[in-house]
Amino acid sequence: MRSNTSMPNPRRGKVFRNSRFGNSKPKRRGQYIDPERFKNDAVTLATEEVYVAQHQFSDFPFMSALQRNIQKRGYVDPTPIQDQTIHAALQGRDVIGLANTGTGKTAAFVLPIIERLTHAEKGTTALIMAPTRELAVQIHEEFRSFAAGTNMHAVLCVGGVNMHAQIQNLRRRPQVVIGTPGRLKDLFQQRALWLNRTGILVLDEADRMLDMGFIKDIRFLIDQLPQRRQTLCFSATMPSEIKQLVDTMLHDPVTVSVVKKATSDHVQQDVIKASSKDDKLRKLTELLEQDDFDKVIVFGATKFGVQRLADKLDRQATITAAAIHGNKSQAQRQRALKAFKDGKVKVLVATDVAARGLDIPLVSHVINFDQPTTYEDYVHRIGRTGRAGNMGHALTFVD
Repeated sequence: MRSNTSMPNPRRGKVFRNSRFGNSKPKRRGQYIDPERFKNDAVTLATEEVYVAQHQFSDFPFMSALQRNIQKRGYVDPTPIQDQTIHAALQGRDVIGLANTGTGKTAAFVLPIIERLTHAEKGTTALIMAPTRELAVQIHEEFRSFAAGTNMHAVLCVGGVNMHAQIQNLRRRPQVVIGTPGRLKDLFQQRALWLNRTGILVLDEADRMLDMGFIKDIRFLIDQLPQRRQTLCFSATMPSEIKQLVDTMLHDPVTVSVVKKATSDHVQQDVIKASSKDDKLRKLTELLEQDDFDKVIVFGATKFGVQRLADKLDRQATITAAAIHGNKSQAQRQRALKAFKDGKVKVLVATDVAARGLDIPLVSHVINFDQPTTYEDYVHRIGRTGRAGNMGHALTFVD
């Protein structure tokens, strides 16, 4: 039975503002974060300066089949990162692209790859590395869409799925290999992945790959590549270790930065006090039953906790929920993501790692059911909402 205690709507009123948090610090994973950092009271939807593209997609020298696929997608004006990097990439220049997630980076490297490989020496390939299975899958889907009718094929190489099928697909000698560093290294060591003809290398979300501990695998794979190649590196930030890597592997790169500040001004941030686990679940349920919570990502700390929370929410008559975490198979994770994107489920419950790099449009709210381990993780979480100039909302539970 639903409680009579109503929760204020964050869009219309206050949510436990100006409250005392007590002197005792609850047990939590990671560093202590002052709850005041989860608030932002002075948020207005500011008018952003409209970016005026220097080109249209029709201006780029793409072959006719590629232009048709671009038109089918409804692409007319490129985003800033696309506008400022595609010409350099088409010319074979090395590129460093600094841009936030969800700014069109994938098309910025996929389109030039398709065009350049079409005219390259037979047998030349491209290797695209991404930090997570989900992001690699998104890149693969984008590639298939843009490459339709070009007789160009890509293989997806990620963990969590049968390696034998990937080995079989690699034997067909695809022009493009897309994968996560760990699985790519495993396939190379099994002599299933050949890198001696790689003419184009892409590192996507390079800073996230560093965060997730892939730097050694990336260095190993780069050591197997030909010295003469084109390298495209995309990242939201440029940590010192990535900078050192870039300095050693790129030649006279074109650097483009369209990074916006990490915490979006378009995200209203607030906290919710909860006195117990049951209180926390009750308040979360009441929030999710409100109509304006229409597409919500809920973050949890552990794989087990995320799955248990998703199951509890999905048993509610008015809430549909799905979970993504490391214990899910790749197929299960993709089904959950598709159901969320298509609006078949209202709530996606996720761990930090599973949600890395996800680009899901029109997320109305991000709710931190469990606090993040670092403030940087908090910034990454709330960046899932308030995208493309829309107002977003982020709520964090505190004890």
